Amino acid sequence: MIVAGFGFTTSATLDSLKQALDATGYAMQIDGVATAADKTQTPAFVDFAKTQDCAVFKVATTEIEAAQTQTQSPISTRERGTGSVAEAAALSAAGPGATLIVSRQISNDRMATCAIAKGPNL
Repeated sequence: MIVAGFGFTTSATLDSLKQALDATGYAMQIDGVATAADKTQTPAFVDFAKTQDCAVFKVATTEIEAAQTQTQSPISTRERGTGSVAEAAALSAAGPGATLIVSRQISNDRMATCAIAKGPNL
């Protein structure tokens, strides 16, 4: 399973999320999009998920905080207890033993981040 994980501000737009995904350079089909559970109903994320036509994963705060991330954002660490919400969400949603195939990338407007993880079943 391939999952795109996202971290974003409340000011992020649909375009912010698209830019973040594009910044990863990942051009293959994704099986799901993931973010922190409390952000999954954000209008921009809801609209973005519809454009992807894939599963949506709501990642619990405890899973976000427990994830070991490759990159370290001071803001993410302070606000969410993890180095990267995007990486944590992608890894958690892709399942136990998942690995990052693209680390956290940032949208042009700096409102959203995206990382891509691959589950162990691929």
